[in-house]
Amino acid sequence: WLGALRFDNLALRSLPVDASEDGGPRAVPGACFSRVRPSPLQNPRLVAMSLPALALLGLEAPAADREAAEAEAAQYFSGNRLLAGSEPAAHCYCGHQFGSFAGQLGDGAAMYLGEVLGPRGERWEIQLKGAGLTPFSRQADGRKVLRSSIREFLCSEAMFHLGIPTTRAGTCVTSDSKVVRDIFYDGNPKSERCTVVLRIASTFIRFGSFEIFKPTDEYTGRKGPSVNRNDIRIQMLDYVISTFYPEIQEAYSDNSIQRNAAFFKEITKRTARLVAEWQCVGFCHGVLNTDNMSIVGLTIDYGPFGFMDRYDPEHICNSSDNTGRYAYNKQPEICKWNLGKLAEALVPELPLEISELILEEEYGAEFEKHYLQKMRKKLGLIQLELEEDSKLVSELLETMHLTGGDFTNTFYLLSSFSIDSDPSKLEDFLEKLTSQCASVEELKVAFKPQMDPRQLSMMLMLAQSNPQLFALIGTKANINKELERIEQFSKLQQLTAADLLSRNKRQWKEWLEKYRVRLQKEIESISDADTWNTDRVKVMNSNNPKYILRNYIAQNAIEAAENGDFSEVRNVLKLLENPFQEAEDFREVQEDAEEEGATATAAACAQETRSRLPYCSKPPLWASELCVT
Repeated sequence: WLGALRFDNLALRSLPVDASEDGGPRAVPGACFSRVRPSPLQNPRLVAMSLPALALLGLEAPAADREAAEAEAAQYFSGNRLLAGSEPAAHCYCGHQFGSFAGQLGDGAAMYLGEVLGPRGERWEIQLKGAGLTPFSRQADGRKVLRSSIREFLCSEAMFHLGIPTTRAGTCVTSDSKVVRDIFYDGNPKSERCTVVLRIASTFIRFGSFEIFKPTDEYTGRKGPSVNRNDIRIQMLDYVISTFYPEIQEAYSDNSIQRNAAFFKEITKRTARLVAEWQCVGFCHGVLNTDNMSIVGLTIDYGPFGFMDRYDPEHICNSSDNTGRYAYNKQPEICKWNLGKLAEALVPELPLEISELILEEEYGAEFEKHYLQKMRKKLGLIQLELEEDSKLVSELLETMHLTGGDFTNTFYLLSSFSIDSDPSKLEDFLEKLTSQCASVEELKVAFKPQMDPRQLSMMLMLAQSNPQLFALIGTKANINKELERIEQFSKLQQLTAADLLSRNKRQWKEWLEKYRVRLQKEIESISDADTWNTDRVKVMNSNNPKYILRNYIAQNAIEAAENGDFSEVRNVLKLLENPFQEAEDFREVQEDAEEEGATATAAACAQETRSRLPYCSKPPLWASELCVT
C-alpha cells in the first residue's frame, strides 16, 4: 500500500547537496543537504499511525489486512527499507540557542526522505526522526526514544486538530534496538527503545537554515559553515519564495528586494498569528531557538513542550530552561527576537533597515489583532468588537492566576454561563468554576521552595557583598522568585480549604459580573436573543477545547507503551482528533479502540491506578512532579 507514494524531490534539485561520502559528524560547507542512509533497527513495530496525516500523502491503510499493512509501515517508516523514489538527506542549518549563536547544528537525528505529491497535487516533505547518524549528529547517536517520540507524535496531531499550524506525524515505530539516556542529566542513565516518527510538512526549512552564512559571532566565536556564500543565500530565497510563497514571487518577479521584503513581511505576520494561537490554548513550546522556527509559520520540533494546566503567566514547561527565557508569557517577544535574527541572516538580499521597519510595524499589531480576535471567540463575543474587550480578557487571566484556575477547563466552562441574574444559577456555576481552581494541596506543591535555605542565604549575602560575582552565578529574578515562593508557601500553611473556596468565589463573582455586563451589550445590538445565544455557545465550543495533550495523559500512554501496550497511545490519538467534541471520556474512546481490535497486553501497574481520571480532568497531584527536559 506504500507503493502508491509519488516522489518529486524538488528541494534536492533546487539547492546544493554535499558531494562528500563521509557519513560521520563534520562541518558541511557550501551545501544545504547531505546524502545519508537510515540505520536499520531490530524488530521494528508500529506504535500508532495517524490516518488523517497519511491521507495527505494519498495513503489509505487497507482494511482487509491491517496487520500486514502495519508490518509494512513499520519496515519503511523505521528506515529499515527505502521507499522507491526516496532520496534520504539531512538538512544543514545553524541556530541561536537560548540567545547564543551555536554554529552548525543541522538534522542530527532527522532525515529528509523526499517530497511526495498528494492527491490534489500538493507537495509534502516527509522525514524520519530518529533514523540514525548524519553529518550533523555531533556527539549524539542520531536516535530518538519511545517517550519523546510518543510526545511528538501525539502533539503534532493534537495541534493540527486544534486548528493551529503545525508539522504533522504519520506514524510512530518502535523497536528492540536500545540506546542509553540520562533523562534528567542527574547521573542515572537508563536503556530505552529506539523509536522513529514519520514527520510531514510542506517544508522543514527554518530560520536557522539562513544562518549558515553567518560570519564569526562576536560573543561565541562560532560561525556558519557557508560564510561568504551569498550565491547559496540567493538560491535558498528563490526556492523558498517560489515554492511556498508563489503569489509573492509572481507579484514581485522583477524586483528581488521588494520580493524579499514582501516575504519577510508575510513570515512576520504568520509567526505573530502562530504564537497568538499558542497563547490562546496555553501551549508552551519550550525551546524557541531560531533553528526551531519554521520558515512557513508552522509549529515545529516538539521537544519539552507542555500545555499549561493551572494558569501561570510565568509557566516554564522545559525543566532545562533555568532562566525562564522560553516561559509562556515570553513566547511572543522571543518569536519577535527570532525574526530579528532571520532579518540579519537575509542581509544583503534584504537590507536590515527595511526588515527592521517591517518587524516593528507588523509583528506587534498582527499579534494583538489575532490574539484579541481569538479571545473574543473564546468568550463568545461574536456581535460587537469593543475597545474594553482587551481589559476584560486581562482581568479574566488575572482572576485565573489569583485562583489557580485550570486554563483549558475554565474557558470550556464559560459557554455554560447563564446571562440571566438568577442567584441559584450563579451559585451553581460558581461551584463548577471553583472546582477547576487549585486546591490548598496543589498550591502547596506549586509554591514549594526549590532552593536549600542555606544556599539562598549565601546567595543573598553574596548579592550584597559582591554584586559582580553574584551576577555571574545567579540571576536576581530567580532569587526574587524563590523569596516569593517562600512567602506564598508560608501563607498557605494557615489557609483552610473553606477560606480558599470563599476567596475564589468572591474573585470569580466579581469578574463574572463584568462578563455579564459585556454579554448584555451583545444582546442589546440584536433582535433574537435565543439565536444569538445558540451561535455564541457554538462559537465558544469550537474555540475552547475540552481535551488537550496534558503531560499526565501523555505520561500514562508512555508508561503503557514502555510495557508493550500501545492501546493507550491509540486511544489518546483518537480523542485528540476531536478536541472540541464532548466524549464520554475514557470509556467511550476505549470502547472504540476495542472495536478496532486494540487489546491491552501488558499495562503497567501504575496504569491501573493512574488512568481512572477522565481525559478532561485537571491533573492529579502526582503530575506536578513530572519533569520534561
